[in-house]
Amino acid sequence: MRQLIYIAFLSFGLLSQAQHMNNVTLGEIITKNADTIAGVTGNWQFVYKETPMLCVTDATNNRMRIIAPITESDNLDKDLLLDSMTANFHSALDVKYAISNGILWSAYVHPLKELSTEQVESAISQVYLAAKTFGTTFSSTELIFGGGNVEEKQEEEIKKENIRKF
Repeated sequence: MRQLIYIAFLSFGLLSQAQHMNNVTLGEIITKNADTIAGVTGNWQFVYKETPMLCVTDATNNRMRIIAPITESDNLDKDLLLDSMTANFHSALDVKYAISNGILWSAYVHPLKELSTEQVESAISQVYLAAKTFGTTFSSTELIFGGGNVEEKQEEEIKKENIRKF
């Protein structure tokens, strides 16, 4: 019985420490990390390391997304589309490449309330990196799930490109 009470108190303690993100806190985190920010609560446009981004929330339905435009979808050939879908499985990690309204986006989608500060900061960084590495390593972090790290992948890409040139 004593063990059951201990487990109940431990569980309650863990639950009480759960993150309850909201638009006010999210706006503060974005403001802290962004170079510039505009918009209204729940719909921010900001620049992070010279990359334009949007953050849109739907508090009623507990959803949030951070996105960065990459290129018009008309610019994508079959190989780039295939590479981006492969990256969604291996190297984009928490971010995905997605097309909407004729634009290819780097997108992070997550339930709003369950976000932590660290997750938001990681999301901004990953959206940025996935946008910047599109067409090369297609990676949102230095980790490539099941495939080494970005530096190894970049070396492989450079070798392949050099071979193509000759």
